[in-house]
Amino acid sequence: MNDAPPPDPPDSPAAPAPAAAPPPHHDPHPRWTYVLIAVLLLSLAFGAWGLSVVLGGRPSGDPHAQLRAQQAQIEDLEQRVTTLTRSDQISRDANRDLQSALTEREEEIAGLRADVAFYERFVGATAQRRGLSVHELLLQPSGDGVWHFTATLTQNLNRGAVSRGGLKLSVEGTRDGKLERLDWVDLRQQHDAPPVEYSFKYFQQVNGDILLPRGFSPVRVSAHLDPANGAEVEQSFTWADATARSAPGA
Repeated sequence: MNDAPPPDPPDSPAAPAPAAAPPPHHDPHPRWTYVLIAVLLLSLAFGAWGLSVVLGGRPSGDPHAQLRAQQAQIEDLEQRVTTLTRSDQISRDANRDLQSALTEREEEIAGLRADVAFYERFVGATAQRRGLSVHELLLQPSGDGVWHFTATLTQNLNRGAVSRGGLKLSVEGTRDGKLERLDWVDLRQQHDAPPVEYSFKYFQQVNGDILLPRGFSPVRVSAHLDPANGAEVEQSFTWADATARSAPGA
């Protein structure tokens, strides 16, 4: 008995062959992928370490050393503050001295300008011709009834000529409700007191002191010029005008 399978029919189609399995997928750059992953992991680890250092500070094995370092830093800052404070005070003092010096210079400049204007009025080409006169009379208190006077004498009528002579003062006022006049000998407290001499071409300032008795209230002061050649000249000023510069705030 033959057990072989019967032959296929001649006209039946052949059975399809099984499909081939697709080839496995291969990464063209496997090493670069691993390298990038490693770099990323290292970056994350380094960043985490840096963050811990910033937030937690660097560890110190000796707390006493850290305390000493902080104290030294505090002392250094205090020393800097002291130095800056001293420097600021020095700058303030220097600025105050500079402002004071500038004020003095400005006052000197103003005085010089006034002097120049004064000179131009008497020696300039357009100066008005005037004879011997008292341009200004100033009085300042010196204490205990003593007053210091400064008289500015001028003349430009005779240019080049020298004016010589003497100056005396007299003061009018009241005492015990009565009018009274104090002459030069009374003001100088000296019998036959000599006048203050002057000698100039265009102008000159002469100085002296007078003494007012207690209870005397001055109202007017007069200057008397007795030139060597010519008539006597007398000019009067109110006491308020003559002492205006000596008043507080003047």
